[in-house]
Amino acid sequence: MRIRTPAVAGMFYPKEKSEVISSIQHCIDNEYGVGKLHQHSEKIYGAICPHAGYMYSGPVATHSFDMISVQDFEVAVILGPNHWGVGCNIATMKECTWETPLGSVEVDSDSAKQINDFSKIIEVDYFSHTRDHCIEVQIPMLVHFYNKPFKILPIILNDQDYEAMQHVGLAISKIAKVKRTIIIGSSDFTHYEQNDFAHEQDKALIEPILKLDVERFYKVLNERRVSACGYGAIAATMIASKELGATRAKLLKYATSGDIVGEKSSVVGYASIVFT
Repeated sequence: MRIRTPAVAGMFYPKEKSEVISSIQHCIDNEYGVGKLHQHSEKIYGAICPHAGYMYSGPVATHSFDMISVQDFEVAVILGPNHWGVGCNIATMKECTWETPLGSVEVDSDSAKQINDFSKIIEVDYFSHTRDHCIEVQIPMLVHFYNKPFKILPIILNDQDYEAMQHVGLAISKIAKVKRTIIIGSSDFTHYEQNDFAHEQDKALIEPILKLDVERFYKVLNERRVSACGYGAIAATMIASKELGATRAKLLKYATSGDIVGEKSSVVGYASIVFT
């Protein structure tokens, strides 16, 4: 079995186990973090989580992971954008373990084979996953917050078009109908704009997400040219969640890097959203 070694440990989050745990706790305790953990009772089908360095997006991400922590799942489907553009248009992987400072997490190879059968546009390719951070940064958070065994089904996206995400979302929903599954769409929102403008752009894009309106989401994305990197991951998570029975979405937290660290001339937006 292959080992997918960390690509961004020591950059986006620490390399050492104790430092990762400390970093996540700082995110929880941050004024934009979730604070004390809660005992939620509602079922969630999917969540949107940011994927920047923990010091920037980690506090916002803790809100989604707090909700995820009380779910009952055996597979975490994690999908996000391929920032490097390497490999296939859309790719999962199999027969692999992802190594993290908090321990190793196995890929669910059976689900990888099944999802490739459900939709051939989702290819099986290890190389596509070797460099990117969007899935990697979610895994230590999952290990920290979720105290049960689980496997992952990573899906990385070069193609994020509406039609392709319909296929991906429906294929994910088929997996989730036969296995206890949580879906995590990994995305940041507006990139490298002034803080007030980022808030304005992201508020407009979040509105159709909260209405579970995928067509409107793409319309706003294109008309306003919102620079959300993982827009396809957001869309596929919405599509799969709706197919599984989600009827509403909830914005748990929104903030920018400028809100969190204070430099507001060029910021990135982050949101935690869940589908219930």
